[in-house]
This record gives sequence, C-alpha cells and structure tokens, in this order.
Amino acid sequence: MDHGVEQVDRKKMTKGGRRRLEVSDVTVVEPPVLKKTIAGTVVGNLMEWYDVGVYGYVAVIIGRMFLPDGSASAQNLFSLGVFAVTFIARPLGGIVLGQLGDRLGRQKILAFTLLMMASATFLIGILPDHSTIGVWAPILLIVLKLIQGFSTGGEYAGATTFISEYAPDRHRGFLASLLDLGSYMGFAVGAAFVSVLQMTLSAGFMDSWGWRIPFMAALPLGVIALYFRTRIEDTPAFQAAQETMAEEEADEPRGLSGFVGTLRAFHREIILAIAIVAAANTAGYALTSYMPTYLTTTLGYDEVHGNLLTLPVLVIMSLCIPLVGALSDRIGRKTVLTIASVMGIVLAIPAFLLMMHGAIWSTLAGLMTLAIPVAFYVSNIASALPALFPTSSRYGGMGIAYNIAVAVFAGTAPFIMEGLVTLTKQPLAPAFWVMLTSIAGFVAILFLKESARRPMPGTLPTVGSREEAHELVATQDTNPDLDVEEIFALAEMDSAASPASPTDRVVADQTEPVGSL
Repeated sequence: MDHGVEQVDRKKMTKGGRRRLEVSDVTVVEPPVLKKTIAGTVVGNLMEWYDVGVYGYVAVIIGRMFLPDGSASAQNLFSLGVFAVTFIARPLGGIVLGQLGDRLGRQKILAFTLLMMASATFLIGILPDHSTIGVWAPILLIVLKLIQGFSTGGEYAGATTFISEYAPDRHRGFLASLLDLGSYMGFAVGAAFVSVLQMTLSAGFMDSWGWRIPFMAALPLGVIALYFRTRIEDTPAFQAAQETMAEEEADEPRGLSGFVGTLRAFHREIILAIAIVAAANTAGYALTSYMPTYLTTTLGYDEVHGNLLTLPVLVIMSLCIPLVGALSDRIGRKTVLTIASVMGIVLAIPAFLLMMHGAIWSTLAGLMTLAIPVAFYVSNIASALPALFPTSSRYGGMGIAYNIAVAVFAGTAPFIMEGLVTLTKQPLAPAFWVMLTSIAGFVAILFLKESARRPMPGTLPTVGSREEAHELVATQDTNPDLDVEEIFALAEMDSAASPASPTDRVVADQTEPVGSL
C-alpha cells in the first residue's frame, strides 16, 4: 500500500468539498510501547540532569580546589562562571545534534548524548585540582564542561521531540511533563547524594576526594540509563521518514544549509521559544543551580544546609509537574504558561524576602514560593514548544531555540545573580532578574498558538487506543480541537519539505494499519 503524499490527496470529501479524516489516518500508540518509551526517555533525562545539577551542589568546593589563591567571592564567581561556560557549547550542540536528529533519528542521537555526558562527568570526578597540575586544572575543567554543554545541547531538544511525537494528542501535556519530572528529580538526586556525603564525611575529606564521588558515579549510572534508552524505538513520525529516505538519489548533508533554512522558515517560532525558555529557565536555574551558592555565601547557611534545604522543595515540585502538565491538557498550554509568567513576576520578590528572613521555615517557604512559577513553566515546555515546529524540522528547531535561550539567559543566571548581589550588596537583587525575564516570557506567550489536544504540526492525529481512533473520526465534525483541513495542509507542507510523509500506523509489538481493524 502506498503511504506517500498522493494518499493524502485522495481523501474522501464531504458534499461541501472538505477533506475527511479516516481511521487509517490515525496513529495508535499502544500502552506497552508508550510506557517503555516514557521510561527510557525519562530515565535517560534524569541521568543527564543529575550530571548537570551535581556541579552546582559542590560549586563552592570546586571554587576552592581549582582557584585556591582567589578570594571567596572570586572563587564563587569562578565556579559559577565555569557552570555558565557549559552553556556556550549548547547552541552548537543543539544545531549539530538537532540537524543530525532530524536526519539520522531521535533515538540514536539521544543515546549518543547520554554516553557523552556520562563520560565527561566521570572525567571531572578524576580531574586533578590546582595543587597537582596548576593552571591546567581550571582549563581542563572548562573543556570538560564544554563537552557537557555540547551533549545537553542535543539532549533536551531531542527528548522533548521524542516524547511529544510519541504522546497521544489528548494527553501530551501530562506525558511530556514527565520528562521534566525526570529532569528535576535528577537535580534532587544530585542534591541528596551530595548532602549525604557532606553529613557522613569530614570537611577535609570532602574537600580532597569526597566531592569527586558524585561525578565518578555518573559513569555506572549512565550505563544503566543507556540500557533503558537503547531499548526504545524511534518515533512513528521519524520511522515514516526513514521508509522513503532510501529513495533519495543524493544524500546531501544538511548541516549549515539545514540550520540557515530552519532560521529562515521558523524565525518567528524560534524567537517565541527563546523568550519562553529564558523566562522558565532563569527561574528554574535560580532554584536548582544558584540556590546552594546563594544560601551559603549570601544568607550564611553552612554548605550542608545550603544543599539540604533545596532537596524537599525539588522533590515536591517535581511531583507537582505532571499534575500541572495534566492541567494543561484540560485548560490549555497558553493558559498555564500565562499563569507561570504572571506568578514569576508577582512572586519573585516575596520569595527572596522570605529567604532573607533567616529562619529555616521562612527559607523553605521562600524556596517553595519560587518553585511555584517554575512548576507551571517547565511542566509545559516539553509539550508546547515542539508544537511550534513541523516533524521535518522539530529537533533542529528545538535545538536552536532552546539552547540559544539557555546559553544566553538560563546558564548565565547563577553567575548574573551572584554578580548582582556582589555589585549591589543587596540580597534581593536576583529577584529582579527573575521578574525581568518573566515579563519577556509573558509578552511571548501572548503570541503563542494553543496546541493542547491537537496533532503536532506535520502529523496526523495520534491516540492511545483503537477505540479512541474510531471515536475521533466519528466526532471530527463537532470536535473543537480538530481542524481537519489544517491538519492535512500542514502534513502536505511537511511532506514537501522532507522525505517524511503521513502513514497509517499502529505502534505496538507489530505495526499494522489502524484501518485494518
């Protein structure tokens, strides 16, 4: 059976000439496949962000070990500056790995990013410090952090693309939010691991070798996560592309031309995504990567409490992320993101004022207040932003937009916030940076198109059961979330832009057309 573009042109028409959605057009992702896909993606993403986050929880120690002659402020700025350096490589990783992901497959690139990240993190753990190799220690640390940045440049863009393409349309918000549950649980695992070490090891041993243990643990943990990730297949949308890829006469590299073409075709979408990601990740990295330093150096907590106080907040927030993702399936991504940006503007100052009060209860209350807009932001990023791009350019578009945003805004957030505190001598200064980026995010969200309960651009509807496929077709004329004409038009445009084309598919242990039921 021909599953090419011509099939789309032969759809049955109503008397008014409108195209009709048929059961054979709908992709069914069976529950066992969906569960395996989610597990592999989330576990791998948890491991990636454990690797990213654990640095922030020992940043104060790293400053002392790799810049021993500097003042306390200089050491803190150095360690946070090295953290920011990671994000310089992320746009390059997003561009290169994003283009490869659209061409070679999402699953292969995601396995590669995980292996690269685990290796670089392990090498940081065994890297000699300044007392052993002098100036080469900070130089090599920066090189390894750049490798980490290149890896993460392809990780989140690919993971969001992967899980959003697999998720049924009605539940994409909830299922995609599980990805960020994994991300923030990765931060939480890192915080817990470091806190346990700080409470059980002496300060001297922690400074000499104890801080290395969480980094060295990344290698065996990465191997486990890689096992889960390699057990999942590529998305139905990309598999459709592979079916016709072999028919191309020339295998022209897309590299730079693909990057420039994506910028030209989707500059508006990229700008919107950059603004939203900047707002979400400024607040997010303030909570995860900057708070241990802020609580220790600015508010005077010891290093154990600086990490330990963030742990329950991260766990509670992580568990709330899927709930907010499910809420977006009901009331819309745009509504939830609007709530997030407004809360980022309104709650930033109260959050920092509570932390500045000095009591443990008020610090926890302040951290939890800051976590509220973060939960509303990040629960929707993985479902809202991939819907800005069609299948043929989704990984690449996400790679460009997401990583430019995190490089310019999110990765530098801890450094900028610490710099503001140092410059102004005001502990409240970081709140204004959170507010400013949330204002930019609010403006961008006003122009965002609603994507909840709708097919991804360039693809036909995706559901979670065969019964749902029949129900969708039967109610297509009264379903407010289903614009059949637009769906077919976008599918045709995406087919014309790439070898991929819509295809009949049931994603199960065996693949068969839904229409054969």
